Amino acid sequence: MRSVATVIGVEAMSLYHHVPNKEALLDDLADWVFKKIELPEVGDTWREALTARARSARSVLTAHPWALGMLESRPTPGPALLQHHDRLLGVLMTDGFSAALATHAFSAIDAYVYGFALSETSLPFEPRDGAEEAFAAKVAASAELYPHIARSQAELFGDGGYAFADEFEYGLELLLEGLERRVADETGSGCCTCDPIGPG
Repeated sequence: MRSVATVIGVEAMSLYHHVPNKEALLDDLADWVFKKIELPEVGDTWREALTARARSARSVLTAHPWALGMLESRPTPGPALLQHHDRLLGVLMTDGFSAALATHAFSAIDAYVYGFALSETSLPFEPRDGAEEAFAAKVAASAELYPHIARSQAELFGDGGYAFADEFEYGLELLLEGLERRVADETGSGCCTCDPIGPG
């Protein structure tokens, strides 16, 4: 609390007029982050809702990397966190997900988004600053030692436009395609984009 007070230029004791202790302050910070993440509306299509929400969460978490280890670890969830979880589950369950599949989907997407944001904020270089190309060149020079990495890099960098940040959308699409198959199995409906044969 003294450190926080120093940063904002007040006496430590004055903070206690606003929060009772450090744990309450951390709870409020976690809730503040959830308020920043874009929430879909119940009735939105699940795929568009999860995509928009994942992009928003990634943006918020890379802007505030201190929140990455905090959001799901607070023992006392705040109203913004609870509303966030409830709304997303509502979007999924209203659009054909069982309660169990909605929970699994939410968990998988969050694990992916949080993990990607952690990787992105931990990179020892800025996106598109040339370091990725330098890495590819180093691997290419030792292709006999690392043939599979060299092949991967040659394909990825073939058009000269690769950046690690681009992996986010690709990975998200893989998850969403898997969820689309699962919800189609649950509801017994065919999936025109990923299941041309249909159910049965």
